[in-house]
Amino acid sequence: MRIRIVFTCLALCLAAASLASGQEQPAGGQIKAKVFRAGAYAINISPLKFPVIINGGMTERTADKLNDPLHARCLVLDDGATQIAMVVVDSCMVPRHLLDEAKELAQQATGIPTNRMLISATHTHTAPSVHGCLGSDADEEYARFLPPQIAKGIAEAHQRLQPARIGWAVGRDEKNVACRHWLMKPGVAPTNPFGGTRDDTVMMHPGHNNPNAIIATGRPDPAVPVISIQTTSGEPLAIYSAYSLHYVGKTQPVSADYFALFCDEISRQIKADANPSFMAALANATSGDMWLMDYTDMARREYTLEGVAQDVAAAAYEAYGRIEYRDWVPLAMEESLLTVGVRMPSDEEVAKAQEYMKTFEGRKPKDVPEVYARETVLLSQMPPTRELKLQAIRIGELGIGTIPNEIYASTGLFIKKHSPFKTTFVVELANGCEGYIPPPELHPLGGYTCWRARTACLEPQAERKIRAGVLALLEKVSQ
Repeated sequence: MRIRIVFTCLALCLAAASLASGQEQPAGGQIKAKVFRAGAYAINISPLKFPVIINGGMTERTADKLNDPLHARCLVLDDGATQIAMVVVDSCMVPRHLLDEAKELAQQATGIPTNRMLISATHTHTAPSVHGCLGSDADEEYARFLPPQIAKGIAEAHQRLQPARIGWAVGRDEKNVACRHWLMKPGVAPTNPFGGTRDDTVMMHPGHNNPNAIIATGRPDPAVPVISIQTTSGEPLAIYSAYSLHYVGKTQPVSADYFALFCDEISRQIKADANPSFMAALANATSGDMWLMDYTDMARREYTLEGVAQDVAAAAYEAYGRIEYRDWVPLAMEESLLTVGVRMPSDEEVAKAQEYMKTFEGRKPKDVPEVYARETVLLSQMPPTRELKLQAIRIGELGIGTIPNEIYASTGLFIKKHSPFKTTFVVELANGCEGYIPPPELHPLGGYTCWRARTACLEPQAERKIRAGVLALLEKVSQ
């Protein structure tokens, strides 16, 4: 009896060891190695017809040419039991209904459940508009074109699944992230007659050497997380990275901004640029209050699109050199829906806005009061709540949280600090675009990200609810 107990314990220990090493024990007793697979593909999503409407600015613009191609960069991972898709789209923001359409089409083509798909926007301000934003409307023709293209990209990445290995590390680029949201002396911050705020004391982009600027309201997150996937023979297959820079600009639409240049640069650095099967993707992390200009410096910084891309790619490459690869890791993904309140305008505010809109009847708004008068009326016609889709992904010991808002860096840093994973990062504008989400303590200060609009209208406590929801999901997938 004692010998039988010893052998039973030994068998259990061996089984546990095989599971930890990525091996499974079939019924016959033979150890069978688990296989991790990955597939990647970047599909062109550039507009086919011009002109197209461009959003991302205060007022509407159009573009009549393509400066550089746009892509949906698609990655599919498979641990043998679970498949997930991770997609980064060159777009300012994509509403949930279009992404849900893309996911449904991709599920039909691949069998991957829609709740195992992450699709986020880079937040380039020079892409065709698929969502009404401030003074811009959606370009309806391009909006119809986009979801099927994303789905085709996911299907192609799924078709390319092959045995692979995976690893990750985190670099840092402190040069290109700084807080653009500043506390000002009383009476200095600009006011907005239709923004729903009073006596604003903060503003975006105060400029250098501004004697009225007191202090930045947040601190940046300079992390550059890098997920690297290789073939089993060690050839680069894909990189998925993220960074908390809002965007760069310095280009004319239609353009993918620095996000695409980063992908080109990191491909060159790891010597994968000649491999047609390789794909790099750069998601936007937590950049709601971030930009590349540090207003604490005395002199204005000169920068280029290419220079910023090279800086971020250099940080990614440094991390890449430290990566230890795993032949197999477990995958898990969970999502939840969170309903939050909307800061709805009062009847009096709507009436005032409607009266003001008569002064520019028959044309699009051209300045801040006109834009926000229109936003007040549009918001009054929408529901008083919004439903947000939150997600968490586990890739081995790595955790990823996703949020459909433009998130302040402080929110991402809080999630990282309290995550059950040793390494965690957050992707914004994921699975929808529900607007700026300042922490509640900043709402009384007002400012652009609090000015009430379709892209900045959630209740002050929404940020607390969102970060709690993401942490709960991370806890769930960590089990």
